[in-house]
Amino acid sequence: MNELAVKSVVVCADDYALNAPVSQGIVALAVLGRLSATSVMVLSPRWREDAASLREMRGRLDVGLHLDWTSAFAQRDGFGQSLGVNMSRAALRLASKKRIQIQIERQLDAFEQHWDATPDHVDGHQHIQQFPVWRDALMDVLDKRYGASERKPWLRISRVAQPGLKARIITRMGADELALLAQAAFWPAVAPLLGAYDFDGSLSDYAQRMKTWLHQLPAQDAPSLLMCHPALSAQADDAIGPARAREFAYLAGTDFVQHLIDANARLVRPSGLPITHF
Repeated sequence: MNELAVKSVVVCADDYALNAPVSQGIVALAVLGRLSATSVMVLSPRWREDAASLREMRGRLDVGLHLDWTSAFAQRDGFGQSLGVNMSRAALRLASKKRIQIQIERQLDAFEQHWDATPDHVDGHQHIQQFPVWRDALMDVLDKRYGASERKPWLRISRVAQPGLKARIITRMGADELALLAQAAFWPAVAPLLGAYDFDGSLSDYAQRMKTWLHQLPAQDAPSLLMCHPALSAQADDAIGPARAREFAYLAGTDFVQHLIDANARLVRPSGLPITHF
């Protein structure tokens, strides 16, 4: 690998603690050195149990909070609603900033209670961290809790660096606006984001997508972020379970390593050193 042209990428597995296969798959990939970050769904009743398994990986990958307003867990807790409803409330500024702040604090408390540390980063399930109202509430809470810290949790800026309708929709959800807020607050952030697709296709289709994403990584000093959603197996009640299983099979295999080499890319942790233990 040509060190002068090397590209750095954070490969982040979303939805830790969603269900047992997701947590098991993420831990397995972390052991293999195929991930550099994961984001946790702390509203899941599994979080307390699954935090213990993830602790074995402490120091090997960044572990952050996956803010959640749209999952079955959030809806069970009485404040969550569908993605479409939350998008409409955000666009019309009908969401209560104060109530959002209270829920962000609650989810951060749940993360820290079972992880025994502050999150390395904060992002959002279905990119809700950058919606109108939500992004302002988030920045206020982060500044209050961690503004005086030497190592602040980094933010995911979901500015999607790939063609397609889904990429444009995700970016237009407020990526530029959140980036401006982070910049004004001198808050660390990682962008652009790759890895968006419709969770369709075969294993070979996903491998080809990953190969393309890795080659699309910009040559810059700061790392880009590539999200993934792996699971050891597909759970019956998980709408994207088959896609999760395909992602795990690819990331655990040798093709992923070869595609990183071909793209002159390496996995890094924004809060730590480059991961090199494939």
